[in-house]
Amino acid sequence: MQVHTDQPGVQFYDAAFLNCPVPGLGGAAYGPFAGLCLEAQVFPNAPNQPNFPSSVLRPGYVYSHMTEYRFN
Repeated sequence: MQVHTDQPGVQFYDAAFLNCPVPGLGGAAYGPFAGLCLEAQVFPNAPNQPNFPSSVLRPGYVYSHMTEYRFN
């Protein structure tokens, strides 16, 4: 898998604390580490780090970004 984005950072979530009481696909039970998430975004703590790209959205501006996942 390739991830292409115009965002400067990616957050990774490993589902370590996943506790899903609702059955999933085919009745499967999903517990800790049963999935992952890659979320393209600005750097965490960007508002407090002057050398990071800005994460401020000013009135009248539109937030938009592109993330593309490619599977070979």
